[in-house]
Amino acid sequence: MFGINGPEFFLLLIIGVLVIGPQRLPEYTQKLANLVKEVRRMASGAREQIKEEVGIDIDDVDWKKYDPRQYDPRRIIKEALLDDDAKPVSAGAPAAVAAVSGAAAVAVADAAPKRPERVLESLPPGEAAPFDTEAT
Repeated sequence: MFGINGPEFFLLLIIGVLVIGPQRLPEYTQKLANLVKEVRRMASGAREQIKEEVGIDIDDVDWKKYDPRQYDPRRIIKEALLDDDAKPVSAGAPAAVAAVSGAAAVAVADAAPKRPERVLESLPPGEAAPFDTEAT
């Protein structure tokens, strides 16, 4: 508990009894007991509140499934790279995704509407760029 072993805990207990004194020791013992009871009551109340809001019991959750230590990024990437399942590409998929599927890329690219080329207008040399005072 808190990195304290048995003899250290016993020594701290003796020092605590000497500092507090035998007259006030029952009072502080009762305060400690009340504190422990209040913390337990709060913990059970939080457990019940979570059960009401989430709808599941915390004891029924498989916590191993949510353990972040089980996720090895190297393994995930390796599995993704070695996964050679060819998934069918839908007709509405972007052209970059369709290029992966080989022959399907040609059909999708031909069916995709052509975008107009972007026209860039440049300012004459020496002219300052327009400045919008309302935008700043």
